[in-house]
Amino acid sequence: MSAEWTRTDLNAIDRNDEVGISSYRSDGTLRPYVTIWAVEADGHVYVRSAYGATNPWYRRALASGRGSIRVAGVAHDIDFVRADATEEPAVDDGYRAKYGARYASIVAGIVGDSAHDVTLRLEPSAA
Repeated sequence: MSAEWTRTDLNAIDRNDEVGISSYRSDGTLRPYVTIWAVEADGHVYVRSAYGATNPWYRRALASGRGSIRVAGVAHDIDFVRADATEEPAVDDGYRAKYGARYASIVAGIVGDSAHDVTLRLEPSAA
């Protein structure tokens, strides 16, 4: 069972355009962090692969199921969980609200049906 994000953690994610994401290797070490956008919706944290399901960081995250998010210099162990269809509208809204005004052309490619298959919910690891 996963833990919950604190309001302080969620606020940090909201305030920072970019976060670092890493997944664990089979030997238990973390891969190098990849810079990515993250949004908060309904108390959860989500990321999407802007370059689809073949993006290396995304494939490694799915294969490992565990990793780390680093935001504002603070790292948290996480579990990567596929988002379900009921979560997608709020995630789309989160990307539009956080990034749409400044990066409209990029956001257009990471919202909607084509992006839903590559949405991961980041859950704080309970361990």
